Amino acid sequence: MTERDEKQSPWKVVPALRDGKDRPSPSTSKSPPRSVGATLAALAALVLGTFLQTPPAQADAVEDFLDALRVKVSAAEKVNRSVIAGKDGWLFFVPELRSLSVGPFWGERATAVSRSSKPEYADPLPAIVDFHEQLKKADIELLVVPVPAKAATYPDRLAPEVGLGASQRRCDPRQQEFYELLGKRGVNVVDLLPLFVEHRGEAAGMYCHTDTHWSGAAAALAAKAIADRVRDRAWLKERKPAKYDVETREQEISGDLARLLDESQPARERLPLSFVGLREGGALVPVKPDRNSPVLLMGDSHTLVFHDPELFARGAGLPDHLALQLGAPVDLVGVRGSGATTTRIELLRRRDNLKGKKLVVWCFSVREFTESFTGWRKVPVIKE
Repeated sequence: MTERDEKQSPWKVVPALRDGKDRPSPSTSKSPPRSVGATLAALAALVLGTFLQTPPAQADAVEDFLDALRVKVSAAEKVNRSVIAGKDGWLFFVPELRSLSVGPFWGERATAVSRSSKPEYADPLPAIVDFHEQLKKADIELLVVPVPAKAATYPDRLAPEVGLGASQRRCDPRQQEFYELLGKRGVNVVDLLPLFVEHRGEAAGMYCHTDTHWSGAAAALAAKAIADRVRDRAWLKERKPAKYDVETREQEISGDLARLLDESQPARERLPLSFVGLREGGALVPVKPDRNSPVLLMGDSHTLVFHDPELFARGAGLPDHLALQLGAPVDLVGVRGSGATTTRIELLRRRDNLKGKKLVVWCFSVREFTESFTGWRKVPVIKE
């Protein structure tokens, strides 16, 4: 959850709502007759569009889904509720749904949709680009890894009436547009949503049913996707990789959303987790983060879940699976709360200008783009 959510009073659950809004009917006015050339041009554009764009039926379904989210979020916020119950025991976090549905959240639109307490920190774009440029000057690579919204991966668990499911590749058009904008500014983004959609039908799933976080399987997939982006780096090839063991076992958890729903008797679920470590006397000893590692993982609680014992387990989270994929421990700066600004302030407090780092992986929930109460400040992490 964000800092804002932690400060608010306990919330309640609201059942899934159907979107009762009707779309405007097509105009019945007649268009002037077209020339043959104009007709052929329109036909060519239509044919080309079938290859380059989302099919119209799917595009309509995405807009229907986003409309449904707005209705559900509005209804929940009116009664001060932060959890929406979906299908088959799935629970969804209202601030995350809001972030997915508010439209563009950068530039002139930022202050209109951001939860930041200060308007000057509403726009995530300048802060992310500034951090990238600081690192680039120090010859450090940045990978931004937004964790997709649960509802973007499983829209059918929240709004089955819309008809989106495994066949729908994307229902986060504004987030996708923002990643493309970051790319144009030189910022490398690891877009996990297509990967999560591809694997969403597997038994382990990509998200906890009762919690705001991703599953252990999703953390492992994310670690591999991150490592695949940097395997050809010279500094990584020069290192002799350590050999870690992996063992899988189930862990029973009661998620934060379930506790918001019923603190006294929250729903429980069992998750398969893959634990990473070194064998010592037959026991699997988790990999400890290494301050001297050339790889720094930073971000919100997605960097801590299944790694920090206070978040369900130890040795099965993103830092552990990154160590497995890269063959060495990583440095870690993870916070419970907003990962937008706080993590960079923690780096500033180190006062080491990230000496020795070659790669920074910045991982946080997509809801941080709009829901962070502290917003997106520029922080001079590296001082010249």
